[in-house]
Amino acid sequence: MSLPLFMWQLIRHPKTISAIAPSSRGLAVQMASEITAETGRVVEIGAGTGVITRQILAAGVAPQDLSIIEMNPKFCASLKSLFPECNVLEMDAQKLDTLGLENVGMVVSGLPLLSIPEPVQENIIRGAFELMRPGGKYVQFTYGPKPPIAPAVREANGLEWRTLKKVWLNLPPAMPYVFTKEQA
Repeated sequence: MSLPLFMWQLIRHPKTISAIAPSSRGLAVQMASEITAETGRVVEIGAGTGVITRQILAAGVAPQDLSIIEMNPKFCASLKSLFPECNVLEMDAQKLDTLGLENVGMVVSGLPLLSIPEPVQENIIRGAFELMRPGGKYVQFTYGPKPPIAPAVREANGLEWRTLKKVWLNLPPAMPYVFTKEQA
């Protein structure tokens, strides 16, 4: 079900999908690998067909502690059907700071950040870190050789980062990053 839905949305909305295939299970496992019992609530943005969502839940996040943000109406409808116990919201990720959630320890992103204009990136990243409690982690992948957040946005938000294990069996190969705020 997810591959036909993905392909149809890719054909109809290529500028908003920005991928040639859904994320692989291997990438999804890496993206959820930072989740621990202490993580608390998780917000996933750009959930697409739910490949990463499944791994977030498999990592131990209770469905009621997972909020899924997706802007594409078809993906959103599918996610609501697949994950009825999760909070699935059809909205723009630039409005993360309006969610009013508490104890958010991580934001996991499947958004194509580097193809998004810097002012929009800034709104998303700022909103994500405003939503998370101190010490929160923002997990994002990229297909390219550079960090998936523009240098000016990283600097403006005081972000530090590290990479996780590169996922070669993803189409194309992907590198997950974990971003945190510099400690004062």
